[in-house]
Amino acid sequence: MNKMPETVRKELAALSAKPESEIDFSDLPATSEQDWKIAVRGKFYRPIKQQLTVRIDADVLEWLKNQGKGYQSRLNDILRSAMLDQMRHRSE
Repeated sequence: MNKMPETVRKELAALSAKPESEIDFSDLPATSEQDWKIAVRGKFYRPIKQQLTVRIDADVLEWLKNQGKGYQSRLNDILRSAMLDQMRHRSE
């Protein structure tokens, strides 16, 4: 499924193997606290979707569907939020 050319894959692998001390950051602009206040984590992250069959209580499914189109995306968002919340609590 990965459509990345082999040459790009090899170049990225070589770069990721380099220690940070060997990377030249001199051409990067400096950032400020203000820059990071508006930053959004994971904005371009698109996880791979996996099709599966699940059993959900009828009333829960009806509640999701009654909110309009996109009930599967809403369900995924709810589950992701619960997952991230649990991961945050475990790391504390």
